[in-house]
Amino acid sequence: MSEYRFVILGGGMVAGYATKQLVESGLKPGELAILSADTSIPYERPPLSKGFLAGKDSEDSIRINPEDFYRKNKIDVKLGCEISGLDAKGKRLALKSGGDVGFDKLIIATGATPRTLEIPGAKLGNLHYLRSLDDSKLIRRSAERVKRAVVIGGGFIGMEVGAVLAQKGIAVTMVLTEDRISKRLFTPQMSEFFETYYAARNVGIIKSTTVTELRGDGTVNAIVLGGGQAIPCEMVVAGIGVRPVTDVIANSGIEVGDGVMVNEYLESSASDIYAAGDVANYQDVLFAKRRRLEHWDNAVSQGQYVARALMGERTPFKHVPYFFSDVFDLSYEYWGDSSGADQIVHRGDLSGKSFSVWWLRQKRLVAAFVMSRPDEERDAAPKWIEARQTLSGSKLEEVSRPISAALE
Repeated sequence: MSEYRFVILGGGMVAGYATKQLVESGLKPGELAILSADTSIPYERPPLSKGFLAGKDSEDSIRINPEDFYRKNKIDVKLGCEISGLDAKGKRLALKSGGDVGFDKLIIATGATPRTLEIPGAKLGNLHYLRSLDDSKLIRRSAERVKRAVVIGGGFIGMEVGAVLAQKGIAVTMVLTEDRISKRLFTPQMSEFFETYYAARNVGIIKSTTVTELRGDGTVNAIVLGGGQAIPCEMVVAGIGVRPVTDVIANSGIEVGDGVMVNEYLESSASDIYAAGDVANYQDVLFAKRRRLEHWDNAVSQGQYVARALMGERTPFKHVPYFFSDVFDLSYEYWGDSSGADQIVHRGDLSGKSFSVWWLRQKRLVAAFVMSRPDEERDAAPKWIEARQTLSGSKLEEVSRPISAALE
């Protein structure tokens, strides 16, 4: 049995950033192993639906650490490595290929996997889901040969992939189950802005419906909507959400719910076993609630945090949830958690490309969206959310005054 001081189960962004932090914190050669089911060393995921998918970023440019970084620091990276079980008490992982890997401390960073369509035709070719580098490569190759594509879903993945495909000259139709785009995140006014923006760039949006069937002979050539309408296409990309990968630790005794249940220190119910990234359902000390986040910044921050924890640091994980996206020529950022907000303030011109949105609960800032606004707005947003800053909604709306004038 191979033995390591630290083992990271999963080879995604948590692994890349945790490893970098561990090396900076004094990791010794031979102390760390990364067990990754992926075929590539850790890479950034955001470019998979943006720059890499568009052909602007290379495979090397999206690596979190250069390939020789792992060799130089004598880190054992096992690619295409899957486990058949975890013995939490015995501190060992059983490999599907045979043999065991022992650890003193373990980070579970298995991430999430895309939810898939369960409808007739779901096995046809040119139906894609986007999670890995290989997925992005497949979509990019398919896009070179098609003229019409359907994107199912209006969240981050759907919006970003739809924009990239449209910019490649492909006729794109987006199909949404909800009555407006990105309903979970956007206000109605924001949804209207983005829907108009997409329509002006020849992206069709069909709302409040579902895809009930895929048709084709070997590969997809049409989708069928709930009302019976058929839409011709040569490619479908489904961005209908993900689920945390926890099956690999089933029956290990570790508490699992919507992800691996961890406390404010990212510790699981088993001693010396942590979880981080998309798979971690953690206690958010800022908002006093449990949450599981599926975005780049969370994986980066938790990977760095848990690496410091492995090296002896012990402070609660405290971080303002953060998201960002790039679509067409727009870039926006979002901080916080808007659930429970009792006041929403739109600042700027929602008919243009420069505006911000501020969510308040009992006058305290709980979330903010900023797109092409002065730096003072994007700098203030996370700071004020963490400080539970009270603001004047009416003063927030006054764009002629600096945002600091809204402080109470």
